[in-house]
Amino acid sequence: MLRLSKRSVSTFLRSGDRSFRVAAAAPISHFSPSATDVKRSDNESRWYSSLTNGQSKKSGSLAQLNMKPNWFTAYRNESSAAASDSSSQAPPPAEKFEYQAEVSRLMDLIVNSLYSNKEVFLRELISNASDALDKLRYLSVTDPDLSKDAADLDIRIYADKENGIITLTDSGIGMTRQELVDCLGTIAQSGTAKFMKALKDSKDAGGDNNLIGQFGVGFYSAFLVADRVIVSTKSPNSDKQYVWEGEANSSSFTIQEETDPQSLIPRGTRITLHLKRDDKNFADPERIQKLVKNYSQFVSFPIYTWQEKGYTKEVDVDDDPTETKKDDQDDQDDQTEKKKKTKKVVERYWDWELTNETQPIWLRNTKEVTTEEYNEFYRKAFNEYLDPLASSHFTTEGEVEFRSILYVPPVSPMGKDDVVNQKTKNIRLYVKRVFISDDFDGELFPRYLSFVKGVVDSHDLPLNVSREILQESRIVRIMKKRLVRKAFDMILGISLSENREDYEKFWDNFGKHLKLGCIEDRENHKRIAPLLRFFSSQSENDMISLDEYVENMKPEQKAIYYIASDSITSAKNAPFLEKILEKELEVLYLVEPIDEVAIQSLKSYKEKDFVDISKEDLDLGDKNEEKEAAVKKEFGQTCDWIKKRLGDKVASVQISNRLSSSPCVLVSGKFGWSANMERLMKAQSAGDTTSLEFMKGRRVFEVNPDHAIIKNLNTAYTNNPNDEDAMRAIDLMYDAALVSSGFTPENPAELGGKIYEMMGIALAGKWSSPELQPQQQMPHSHNTDTFEAEVVEPVEVDGQKN
Repeated sequence: MLRLSKRSVSTFLRSGDRSFRVAAAAPISHFSPSATDVKRSDNESRWYSSLTNGQSKKSGSLAQLNMKPNWFTAYRNESSAAASDSSSQAPPPAEKFEYQAEVSRLMDLIVNSLYSNKEVFLRELISNASDALDKLRYLSVTDPDLSKDAADLDIRIYADKENGIITLTDSGIGMTRQELVDCLGTIAQSGTAKFMKALKDSKDAGGDNNLIGQFGVGFYSAFLVADRVIVSTKSPNSDKQYVWEGEANSSSFTIQEETDPQSLIPRGTRITLHLKRDDKNFADPERIQKLVKNYSQFVSFPIYTWQEKGYTKEVDVDDDPTETKKDDQDDQDDQTEKKKKTKKVVERYWDWELTNETQPIWLRNTKEVTTEEYNEFYRKAFNEYLDPLASSHFTTEGEVEFRSILYVPPVSPMGKDDVVNQKTKNIRLYVKRVFISDDFDGELFPRYLSFVKGVVDSHDLPLNVSREILQESRIVRIMKKRLVRKAFDMILGISLSENREDYEKFWDNFGKHLKLGCIEDRENHKRIAPLLRFFSSQSENDMISLDEYVENMKPEQKAIYYIASDSITSAKNAPFLEKILEKELEVLYLVEPIDEVAIQSLKSYKEKDFVDISKEDLDLGDKNEEKEAAVKKEFGQTCDWIKKRLGDKVASVQISNRLSSSPCVLVSGKFGWSANMERLMKAQSAGDTTSLEFMKGRRVFEVNPDHAIIKNLNTAYTNNPNDEDAMRAIDLMYDAALVSSGFTPENPAELGGKIYEMMGIALAGKWSSPELQPQQQMPHSHNTDTFEAEVVEPVEVDGQKN
């Protein structure tokens, strides 16, 4: 039996003993699941973690596992150098070089200022490794001998948590001694940039390349977390392997030939990071795996990380050392009466695990991707469990080239009332499949479309040097415009779907976002307006679109009518609708707080203006100038009399053309606030009522000349304009109109007193007995008059009191 503690595993990996290091390097086929992910038989060789109590009964043959010695996990340090064979030849002295830049300042900028997040170091190193593999693949087309010495093109990352060391190995093109000096010795000089320039200058270079590097500073991001970095590299163009070593606070680096046979690699580069004390938590294998999935999930080469795994097996209870042995006599009795007991245990072992399994489906042809694949990618990429309502996969070419997949989620993750959540992280930006950022504040999508999820992948974007920030430019504005257009096309597709429930579900979750777009994005009004939905006087249960409203308009109707209120019930019972409903004209009900502002921002739709029926100068298309002149002549002075009584409460008193059953109504000025808007603004005024007082002054009192109350008041003005009962009637009529029109009375108690007074007048003696009626007194207020009894003094008659 063989047992290894976790510390022993790390020690053997660093040592020169070949047998244990070989056991850690089993090759895994390109983008295929590891064979160790399935249950293994007992006769296979395994490497167990010290965290388990499992045992390996048979070690097996290492040759049977086809493992590569010294390929991924070996790295140099002082302990291994001291333990090397004393008979080996002494290594040549290291050459010392000075950086070709103001390193003391530039390195400080890189470590402390250039990158805002330390964890991007792994993204940068993986990007460099991917470039090295891409260069090898490209050059091998014309020179196959370059890739003959090594196996699959992949990247492997080993994390030693106990010692705080991370080793990243790729089987790419590697570097010669001179390339080490040029690329790692000169900060801000990119070997990838040179290679890309050579490709462009070559007449035979056709098609796209997938090289990522641009600025030549990505490698130095390693010093964000490491105080010492060792690069061991072997180029197929060189017979020797070289080691580059540098420290964070040094202005120089060393290069020497690798002579340790246990550290030689056939081809590629191995980078070893000795982490700083405060950053050793990055050496956690689980954290490494998480960073790879976040930043480098879609790199075109397989990335393997060294992970602890486990599988379940059945063992005999008697063979388990943790079980308590019974007495020999009891064992014999149990064997004769009971069957042999077994139990399930989890055995742990370490192995390479493919981390970037999810493929970037946006790079595939849209005709080759099925709906199920789009949905699966959505669930994996955004950790969702429901399928999206819609998706849009497209490629944009021309001045700006990028690929993208956009999704409309089925529900709002933050709730229906959260109209704008700027930190959704729903759009993931990639440059050549490498994750750059998902922290945007309107650069790629306006905030009212923040619910849209998706990925955007471009080969050339204006990034800053740290590749974390998307810089403002004309290219970004063009990209934003095209993304927004595609998003609207996707939403329009949902609205035109045969399944009406899909858009109802979308509107229930994201309708407020589109209404916000009416306010903030005037350029896209034509795209937003067809997507809006409202209740109406002819459709109180099902929302209709503006297109449906226009189709139902009467031939003589010139405008789209609407009324804003806090509910459908209050909207449909408002007095403003009386004459309109008689004419069978449709009115939109705006019952959400944002609706009125959104419609006012649109102004018109298909050359039809939006008209608020609660404001003055309402034109229903039925004007009769002769009749209006006659009515105005008859009731004009009465209107002036009413205005004099109301004073500054109203701007004017006019004859109404919108009433049929109500005596009066209070409408807003043409450019003033409606009752609904006044209510909303009052709730947000925070004590500042200056604007409220100004807008209140624009109220217009409209009267219905055909109503009996108005006719009686007209008679009262003619006979006795100073009659107190007429004055009280005007005041009460105004207060009633204030409430029925949706406004809030300033003194509800006073209004209640007036109502009680009028009720007393109307009900006086109605149910009393006839003999008591003369004693009834007409109340003038809610307090009734009291009757005092007369006191009669006794009178003396003939000396006697009577």
